[in-house]
Amino acid sequence: MDALQLLPSDRNARPARMAPLAKLPVFWALEGKRAIVAGGSDAAAWKAELLAACGAEVHVYAEELSETFATLMQDDGRFEHHKEQWSPSSFEAAAIAIADCEDDGAAAAFFDAACRTGVPVNVIDEPKYCQFQFGSIVNRSPVVVAISSDGAAPILAQAIRRRIETLLPPALKSWAALAYSIRDKVNARVGPGAPRRAFWENFVDRAFGTAPEAETEAGLLADAGRIATKNTSCSGRVTLVGAGPGDAELLTLKAVRALQAADVILFDDLVSDEVLELARREAKRMLVGKRGGRTSCKQEDINAIMIQLAKAGKRVVRLKSGDPMIFGRAGEEIACLERQGIPVDVVPGITSASAMAARLGVSLTHRDHAQAVRFVTGHSRLGNLPEHLDWQNLAEPRTTTIFYMGGRTAGQIRARLLAAGMDGATPAVVMSAVTRSNEKRWIGTVGDLADAVVRIGDDNPILIGVGQAFSQAQSKVESPVGKPTSENGPHRSRAV
Repeated sequence: MDALQLLPSDRNARPARMAPLAKLPVFWALEGKRAIVAGGSDAAAWKAELLAACGAEVHVYAEELSETFATLMQDDGRFEHHKEQWSPSSFEAAAIAIADCEDDGAAAAFFDAACRTGVPVNVIDEPKYCQFQFGSIVNRSPVVVAISSDGAAPILAQAIRRRIETLLPPALKSWAALAYSIRDKVNARVGPGAPRRAFWENFVDRAFGTAPEAETEAGLLADAGRIATKNTSCSGRVTLVGAGPGDAELLTLKAVRALQAADVILFDDLVSDEVLELARREAKRMLVGKRGGRTSCKQEDINAIMIQLAKAGKRVVRLKSGDPMIFGRAGEEIACLERQGIPVDVVPGITSASAMAARLGVSLTHRDHAQAVRFVTGHSRLGNLPEHLDWQNLAEPRTTTIFYMGGRTAGQIRARLLAAGMDGATPAVVMSAVTRSNEKRWIGTVGDLADAVVRIGDDNPILIGVGQAFSQAQSKVESPVGKPTSENGPHRSRAV
């Protein structure tokens, strides 16, 4: 198999496409441009201040100004107040026009006049008279983040802005300004491609820390010189990233950063589209999925792809469902890459067992029920149960056991546990597609496990949880008539 051959799949048969956008986000240079603001209200003052902050020459047409607006303009050369109503000649040589109008007729007149002269126009709080909209702004200029809900939920946009404000340190403003000032010097020292990319990735890692100091620029330029003199024939690297169980909001910040820095992403079939949407738009995406009973990519081929791409200087993300270090074959991949001298690191993810516990509201190590928790594979390379599992130990009643990939062996798991002495009434849970929109769950007992997969289906990955810790899940399940299900009642085992 050619190392770069892809598996046949709808998800990689076509290039990644941008999801539909309600509006095109555009960052508009207004330095030295003429801007028109009609109206003297507080709302108009806010828009005028925004335009002035962008370096525009703001011409305000209003017979009277609010106290806020008058204070804003006092002794500020960026504003010119025309104590009159706007006229068609006001739009001459203007780059942008904004108005706060008293009624629909005035709004329509302003909009039509601006359109006739080809000036982009916005009438405040009148969406039908707006060719563009203002979003909520996070200002770390020259880094500027704008958030829009397309007018559907302004409060939501403001809440998102507050969340982003907490993620972007104030020092980011200084780092962005520093990047602007040294870019030409760095480009003169470091050639394009992998070396230059390596410099800026290191820069970004520092930009989310403390503010730059007086000697920071000199240190960065020295780093650029060292990178330029290194042998870059094998400057690529591989990062194994845990994609979690499926819900994109369960990704770690470090995982998102790795996806945003990747040149190529090799992803498993179980990785959700929502997670892939967070990747760098320019990154090449390659499906290398391995699913039981389906056409799969051999592990040897995946290893060859990673080696080939890394030796070509690419930053490769190996994106795995759940956590790479739990039944993810990460050990084999790490060993293979290290033998080739390729740098490799790991970003852990939330494993499905933890996500299952969270979804059920169950503690896997509840001190009243369990003193240990085990993660056990539910199938071997041959598709059956592994030969060397200690079933006597797994049947120990004070332990919580999670079987991964046990969909096709659920009946065998039940038989082995009962044969090893486990009480058939021990609580058990079966879940598939954990955290996804098509999630299914079954809550019952070990004695009923044989029927569980039939009810759940095995089209999606299945987890089986066994132990007294899941008695909490039993107590939360309601019967079809809306009353709590008794552990011994007729609805003890049911799919949810």
